Amino acid sequence: MEVELQILQLPVDYREVKQRVTRIWEDLQPQLVVHVGMDPAAKAIFLEQCGKNWGYGDADIRGFHPECGVCLPDGPEVIASGVSMRAVSRRAVVEGVEVAFSRDAGRYVCDYTYYLSLHHGNGCAALVHVPPLSPSLPASLLGKALQVIIQEMLEETEKTRSQRLVHRKLSLCDSRQGEPTGGLLL
Repeated sequence: MEVELQILQLPVDYREVKQRVTRIWEDLQPQLVVHVGMDPAAKAIFLEQCGKNWGYGDADIRGFHPECGVCLPDGPEVIASGVSMRAVSRRAVVEGVEVAFSRDAGRYVCDYTYYLSLHHGNGCAALVHVPPLSPSLPASLLGKALQVIIQEMLEETEKTRSQRLVHRKLSLCDSRQGEPTGGLLL
């Protein structure tokens, strides 16, 4: 699998994030965007399954917070990633690093960014919360862990894409033969 990796740094700024995430999806048209945010309280790496649309009451570095604490006024309450973070967290094994699954990314700029990315990318995004660097988690070990996690996410994404393709082909075949479709779960 050939991968083109682009690394962009986003500021802890709701307004700037909204503009940049939109541009990422419009200009780059990626297959998957993986956001990495630092959680000072984390003791493990957390793979976040979903982003939330509301609850953004804490101000960013510029003292701003979204009107009414909402990301997208007409957006759904929750958007889940198309990547099974539970499956990835089980398979991503790096000695000395705990990788865990989470359904609550908090309500700050990381979750806001993730929700926007899930919205623009139709679920083809991920958020990884990492603890601060420390003697037990040096940059080299965190880098290795992120490499393993992202590789697992790409494999999970490819598996999901292949299953959808098989499902579409089977549905097409059934409809061409005049047989009823439905009831097929992959």
